[in-house]
Amino acid sequence: MSAMATTDESKLATSTAFKDEGNGFFKSEQYPLAIEAYTKGIEAFPTAVLYSNRAFCFLKTESFGLAIADAEEAIKLDPSYIKARYRLGAAQLALGKVKKALKIFQAVCKAKPKDKDARAKMKYCDAEVKRERFLKAIASEHGNSKASETLDPSLIEVPSSYSGPKIEGEETITLEFVQEMMAYMKSQQIVHRKYVVMILLKCIAYFKKQPSLVNVYFGGEGEAKLNASAPRFNVCGDTHGQFYDVLNIFEINGIPSPENPYLFNGDFVDRGSFSVEVVMTFFAFKLLYPDSFFMARGNHETVSMNKVYGFTGEVKHKYDDKVMSLFEEVFQWLPLAHVINDKVFVVHGGLFKDENVKLDDIRKVQRNREPPDSGIMSDILWSDPQPFPGRGPSKRGVGLSFGPDVTKAFLEDNNLEMIVRSHEVRDEGYLVEHDGKLVTIFSAPNYCDQMGNKGGIIHFTPAMVPSYIKFSAVPHPPIRPMAYAGNMFGF
Repeated sequence: MSAMATTDESKLATSTAFKDEGNGFFKSEQYPLAIEAYTKGIEAFPTAVLYSNRAFCFLKTESFGLAIADAEEAIKLDPSYIKARYRLGAAQLALGKVKKALKIFQAVCKAKPKDKDARAKMKYCDAEVKRERFLKAIASEHGNSKASETLDPSLIEVPSSYSGPKIEGEETITLEFVQEMMAYMKSQQIVHRKYVVMILLKCIAYFKKQPSLVNVYFGGEGEAKLNASAPRFNVCGDTHGQFYDVLNIFEINGIPSPENPYLFNGDFVDRGSFSVEVVMTFFAFKLLYPDSFFMARGNHETVSMNKVYGFTGEVKHKYDDKVMSLFEEVFQWLPLAHVINDKVFVVHGGLFKDENVKLDDIRKVQRNREPPDSGIMSDILWSDPQPFPGRGPSKRGVGLSFGPDVTKAFLEDNNLEMIVRSHEVRDEGYLVEHDGKLVTIFSAPNYCDQMGNKGGIIHFTPAMVPSYIKFSAVPHPPIRPMAYAGNMFGF
């Protein structure tokens, strides 16, 4: 045996040992440790199995761009390795790229015709592609009428047996109505469709008039102060359909009011299976306290994400297609970013591929659409910070990664002091990065009932000095996360 062959055998043995170690971490759901072990195995001796296994971990940690890259590397090493193709298709599906996913799952099913999960995903993608074609054909034939233009809540009858909250006539939303609605939904009752439609139509009318970048003033600062008496301003991150944790936020931190203003920074829906309850609570508070309750669009307030991650299925289960169309309209009109007291920039994802983006550039972004694959809107919804300087490719496959120098330049260019963003799970509910100039806030504790993380809330004083509140998850009814997602995520 040659020295080279002996060396290769030694490297393969080392690589195999790391693979086995990674598999152990994966089974115990310690995905970062599994990724580290698989990476060491790849460095010792790269194999298709190692790349595919690491892609699996990236799927589990929602790093879909990295999952795509690893699955493609696995296929290069072994074009016949079907698991890698399956994971490539799963990553494309997770990003809402149903046409790309369909082609991949068709190839998987051709190679493994008895694979039930692959066939289910192929059928789902095929149905979505056909549905999109049908909707485009209908729109071109009959025009692009919106659900908000055709739905008349006055024509929706409420049975006498309904005992839930009601809005009489054109009555404005009251605190009593919101509190009754929260209590009714907490008891797992469904608010009648008529009142949901009324609230959604009111939200569409309101958000249409709002700018893409909203300036918020409180504590007596600024010319357009909204509430001079508020001692603090609360910023929360992702809540992802975790309604009972949202109720807990209001329990420990106070319900929204002019004296206790809130900003919820996107990703209200998907994943958790009480997304309707979360977003309807937020919309009701927005209508009740328009100058003290704020909402920004997240990457999950989009059609493609809602179809894959459960919100569309949940709305159709609790209501119907037309109500879902109203939700889509509201989401498209949500503001993209906020600036608090001219000092703190709040955005769901992060910063931009292009340099020298100004606040006025964000103000000029046209909403009322699904986000494009690139540009300011896409970056706002999808980008993430990185610890090292510069800009890099996104681990998610959309947006980018940006370093502390990018954060510093954006703040200096726009005369700001700090960035608040969400979009990523943080073990303690928040994480301060980029020399203290950027903080990630995440408000869905024990995300997906499995991450074990805390939830976080930021309190800002009128001088915009932050402090942080951490809280744990509370029990919820036995409906699992992703219950309405059609089992599309058995990666």
